[in-house]
Amino acid sequence: MSAQPDHAPVPPAPTAAAQLLAESRVPAFEQDWSRSLEDSRHSYSLSPLYDVVRTWQARLEAAPYVAEFLASGRDDSDGVDLADAIGEQR
Repeated sequence: MSAQPDHAPVPPAPTAAAQLLAESRVPAFEQDWSRSLEDSRHSYSLSPLYDVVRTWQARLEAAPYVAEFLASGRDDSDGVDLADAIGEQR
């Protein structure tokens, strides 16, 4: 029997945030990271930091596909906001 539940997500690599910061240099990531760092300090939990890293990893992985779609000129007026689609809180 393990100490963690089976559904617990695997935390990102310890260097994942530094890699994201070096790759993206997006002010939104820096703001999200700062906010989650402050949340972690108050809650004594690393979960907010892990959530930011996972979210931004997914965004960076999807970026080429999004750029390709936008460049294709397809109609996206009936689209759904990504935050709504993945249940992200604003």
